[in-house]
Amino acid sequence: MSNTMTEAPARASAADLAACRELLRGGSRSFYAASFLLPQRFREPATALYAFCRIADDAIDCAPDEPGAQARALAELRERLDLVYDGRPFDDPADRTLSDVVLRYGISKTLLEALLEGFEWDADGRRFEDISGVYDYSARVAGTVGAMMATLMGARSPELVARACDLGVAMQLTNICRDVGEDARNGRIYLPLSWMREAGLEPDEWLKDPVFNDALASVINRMLRLADELYERADAGIGGLSFGCRAGINAARYLYAEIGRQVERQGLDSISRRAVVPVPRKLGLAAPIVGRTLTKTPAVDAPPLEETRYLVEAVVNHPAAEQGEPKKQRHTFDSGVGRVLELLELVDERQRAMS
Repeated sequence: MSNTMTEAPARASAADLAACRELLRGGSRSFYAASFLLPQRFREPATALYAFCRIADDAIDCAPDEPGAQARALAELRERLDLVYDGRPFDDPADRTLSDVVLRYGISKTLLEALLEGFEWDADGRRFEDISGVYDYSARVAGTVGAMMATLMGARSPELVARACDLGVAMQLTNICRDVGEDARNGRIYLPLSWMREAGLEPDEWLKDPVFNDALASVINRMLRLADELYERADAGIGGLSFGCRAGINAARYLYAEIGRQVERQGLDSISRRAVVPVPRKLGLAAPIVGRTLTKTPAVDAPPLEETRYLVEAVVNHPAAEQGEPKKQRHTFDSGVGRVLELLELVDERQRAMS
């Protein structure tokens, strides 16, 4: 099916949006917190996108040991996505709201199809021989989110979308480094297998007894260095957003990068404990976040990662929806600080609730 969307009248109601918001509040703390990163006019469409992501993730996670259950869930999700883009959404608040958003903002279907493919790879327990494979996976489960958010914010140039994908991939690499131990205890490895062998680790043998050692530390450190390079490339894209968007996205960028710094402070040991950034360090990020927000970052003359190129092309080649002239909003230095501090407090609150 092509990315062409069927014109249809808006179907979602205020109650539908409220249901999406409640879904995230109760079952997806990170997505719910992320919505507070954005200016008001972007929160509602972002909530719709996040709600569908949450539903898809939950559907694929259900009954993982039941033969064929995950394949059936994926088939149903793809059918629901087809209906969304046909303008005939499934009778569910998330589907109706998403249908309105993809029509209003011109979200390429390729992005959501790629996200579902990433979930499928998770369900299959796929491993990755080299860093390109890890990038392929990260492009699907995180680069897609960056590309969708760039689309919502009207940042549709190849350069800005490429940098949005860089940010998503960087965040996913950070997640992988933080969760090595938790993943291993679930029988999963997301690190490049060839890197583990180069360090003297046989992946299958290590997985039987996942212990921390210098060899594993070298692999984690190597991944964090790549993440840092991508965060720096992403800075140029964040600098191309409007002020109100820059404050929030910078907060996400620095908070995630700080998780990597916390892994380093723990001696790169993400086996015996999961890296959690202490509250004082989170609060200490407010000044550099807002300072970066007020500073124009020079453009980066770098092509997209080969693994995210098709996402960039999907956004650039998809027709932009006509939304009318956006309402002007006044953003001040103080409002930027307030939003960042609000986020830091919220993230800590959610983190304590999960512990």
